[in-house]
Amino acid sequence: MKITDVTLTLFAWDDIPATTYGSHTGRFGGKSQLGLLRLITDQGLEGHAFLGSAMNPATTDGQGLITHLKPVLMGRDPLERERLNQDIWRRQRASGVRPIGAVDVALWDLAGKAIGQPIHRLLGTYRESIPAYASSAVLATPQAYAEEAQRHRDAGWAAYKIHPPTRWREDIKVCEAVRKAVGDDYTVMLDSTWSYDFPTAVRVGQAAQDLGFHWYEDPLSDQDIYNYVKLKQKLSIPILATEYPITGYDSYAPWIMLQATDFLRGDVAVKGGITTLVKAAHLAEAFRMNFEVHHGGNSLNNVANLHVIAAIRNTEFFEVLLPDGAQKYGLQQDIVVGRDGLVHMPNGPGLGAAIDFDLIKRKTVAVLT
Repeated sequence: MKITDVTLTLFAWDDIPATTYGSHTGRFGGKSQLGLLRLITDQGLEGHAFLGSAMNPATTDGQGLITHLKPVLMGRDPLERERLNQDIWRRQRASGVRPIGAVDVALWDLAGKAIGQPIHRLLGTYRESIPAYASSAVLATPQAYAEEAQRHRDAGWAAYKIHPPTRWREDIKVCEAVRKAVGDDYTVMLDSTWSYDFPTAVRVGQAAQDLGFHWYEDPLSDQDIYNYVKLKQKLSIPILATEYPITGYDSYAPWIMLQATDFLRGDVAVKGGITTLVKAAHLAEAFRMNFEVHHGGNSLNNVANLHVIAAIRNTEFFEVLLPDGAQKYGLQQDIVVGRDGLVHMPNGPGLGAAIDFDLIKRKTVAVLT
């Protein structure tokens, strides 16, 4: 089997609600574009992936994928995923990481379809379901967070994570309001999105620790390993870092060697695909660390994330980023959290997700070839 063509169909995503997760995203909404990547073969099989998100349209990375990665793929055997992964990473400086992630997901999708099995079977299935947690946007008041947390607790979700206003005194008030609303036994986490200096990170971390929060995520700048080492020595609450920067597998090594974080973190979009995530999760497992999978930025990336979660032991939750209108688009049936708080693994060939090709056809803006 050989790859005979690589295309990226850009399609419009309209009516995205106004949303922010912190200063790193700003306030976004309205319109964006996703890209449907198609790896076409001489045997009639195709591998698919989505590129882009509500806040980062596929136009940002799409042309780089076609210009720099397509020539590497043309005429190659798509089942040689590891060889292809090594080759496309050599083009990372020109293409960026997100296109590499999309290509890798599409290669895994194609392999699953060729063999007639879901991706997690190819990886080696560990589980068929996982608890989900609700991951907030930045909300207007502590009470708004408290009410949202209560709704998801009452709906059976396993946990609730706060993206706070990132003004430390207000952030502590949000944490206190949520804990009071959901009670002492419900699992809550704090993700401060790289917003504090070291003294502030200590203050907020001590408050979250005293409130019994499950983890403390990204309080410091994403590459501030020096202060993460100091912070980890100051606190007993688990620290979760490494979601960013947008880099590959080798970026995890200094975090482990310097003992700068308790858990590792990543997703298929910003770490270069399923291949990187599985390697990173196994690396974390060797050090008895969890690898918590970050939201993928679009619906099909989240399906890809779910296949990785199905195949690894050392992860606890599936992240559902709110609101749905800024995260879910392009599938006939998106991932659903059951009344039991669980998300169940897809079992169709490849990604096993039903892409809404009719919607994509109606919303097509351009086809990059």
